[in-house]
Amino acid sequence: MAYFIKALVSGRVQGVCFRDATKKKAIELGVNGWVKNTPQGSVNVVAEGTEEQLSLFIDWLYIGPNYAKVEDVEVEWLKSKGLREFFSVRY
Repeated sequence: MAYFIKALVSGRVQGVCFRDATKKKAIELGVNGWVKNTPQGSVNVVAEGTEEQLSLFIDWLYIGPNYAKVEDVEVEWLKSKGLREFFSVRY
């Protein structure tokens, strides 16, 4: 069964390759969706996968890449949207 999450990651998450690292982790886990910077300095993540895939992905979002300093991750679990796109970085 597929699940869908929306996450807002805050802290030092822009200018530290967060989006590219998020894309690599999502592809590694087989998660679909996208990642995008917000004007407020956070990062939006929309992802779809199995409960297990998304749980591992969320755990990683709390850590992020080496130079990031994640302060908070707000996650909303929703019904599957049927995202068929591979994980991408949006600008």
